[in-house]
Amino acid sequence: MSLPTRPAPTKPRTSRLTPEPRSTRRWIALTVLALAQFLVVLDASIVNIALPVLGRQLGLDTVALAWVITAYVLPFGGLLLLGGRLADRVGHRRLFLIGTAGFVTASALAGLSASGGMLLTARALQGASAALLAPAALALLTQLFRTSADRAKALGIWGGVAGIGSAAGVLLGGVLTANLGWSAVFFVNVPVGLLVLVALPKLITRDPATNPSRLDFPGAATVTGAVVAAVGALSSIEQVGFLNPLPIGLTGAAVVLGSAFIVIERRTGEPLVPLAVFRNRNLTVGNLVMLLVGAAMVAMFFALSVYLQTVLGYDALTAGLSQLPLAGALVLVAALVPTLVAKLGTKASLIGSLVTLAAGLVWLAAAPSGAIFVLHLLGPTLLVGIGLGGAFVTATQLSVDGISGAEAGLAGGLINTSQQIGGALGLAVLASLAAARTGALEAADATTSQALTGGFSWLFLGSATFALLGAIITTFARRMPVAETPTPSQPIA
Repeated sequence: MSLPTRPAPTKPRTSRLTPEPRSTRRWIALTVLALAQFLVVLDASIVNIALPVLGRQLGLDTVALAWVITAYVLPFGGLLLLGGRLADRVGHRRLFLIGTAGFVTASALAGLSASGGMLLTARALQGASAALLAPAALALLTQLFRTSADRAKALGIWGGVAGIGSAAGVLLGGVLTANLGWSAVFFVNVPVGLLVLVALPKLITRDPATNPSRLDFPGAATVTGAVVAAVGALSSIEQVGFLNPLPIGLTGAAVVLGSAFIVIERRTGEPLVPLAVFRNRNLTVGNLVMLLVGAAMVAMFFALSVYLQTVLGYDALTAGLSQLPLAGALVLVAALVPTLVAKLGTKASLIGSLVTLAAGLVWLAAAPSGAIFVLHLLGPTLLVGIGLGGAFVTATQLSVDGISGAEAGLAGGLINTSQQIGGALGLAVLASLAAARTGALEAADATTSQALTGGFSWLFLGSATFALLGAIITTFARRMPVAETPTPSQPIA
């Protein structure tokens, strides 16, 4: 008589709904990803303080100095969607490392530049590399943290780092330029970028094999051209005005190319941007809000920096230090967003953040030409930091909610593109509004400081309007549930 045998244990089947984790040290991996994102955000603002010194040493006039900024912004904003889709096709880790390597190389070339042409070329390479790096980094974050609670915590850190990068640009730019020269604002990227390149492959597994597919080159060409034309038009308005042939022509090109892109995406079998992705109402609302937050944020940081130095007479270092309370509030709130969302819900948290941001900007608009920091600026900048921290993180969370792993790079490209276009839109429209108000006050015999203060006041009120518009859109949007575990099979409707 034979003894009954126990069935051999079967190897558990791996469900396609629960993909293998990309890292066993995901919080350390997040730190490395956040470092790279910090460099991308920092580089959009750190150069501003160095421009006067840089211009004198390289012989660049005012128009050429503006192109030092534009040469970075145009390829960055224009290539983000392509970069996000490439990350989905060739692998998120792979493209992140390629983008980081390109960014480090371009930063070194910018620091070594001996002519304006060489510097502009390096800046364009920086922007193109950032467009590969940024969406791939956000896609990796969504894969490392798959539950809503963990992802919210990770995005809180992500938002805090982005806020620090935006606010720290003025401070670091002043310190590095004053002590080490203008080239230091570019060389500072090199050791940090090399650290990222060495550490990340040890922390995140290789990209899983993907089915090779044809890249939608006509769609890529038209959407890149449309975004570059739109950002170029908005950026040129500040310099030449609304009615100049340059912004008018670029706006027309953006409309034509954008229309062609939509037609191509409707007809192609493998679109660069599947239009069905916008059926995800959270993604759509998140991107609309991010566009408006970007418009308010970029214009506000520009005006605040100029107001502190031109009107109040702060030097570059003091102006940077005065923005530390704002950055600190932003970082603190970004870390608290998961708790806030758990108690109030996503919709209420986002509306409250946008209203707080608007309130801080309205308060800031009341600052006089002889403002004392503690009395007139500390309170409103703290409110602005609180509002930005909550709005940035919650809008980003919405934009990636329910997105499958195969479209994570696309979602990262979309949210970054929305922020870039919003920033260009806000700066173009509100800077022109401020200039018109300043001119009217000067014509009415106001002093220079009073006229400038009046112009900046209108700019801050305009930024508040963008924030309130975001709150209104969120209020009337349909209910926003947060998916617990986004998976490849999850519907995006």
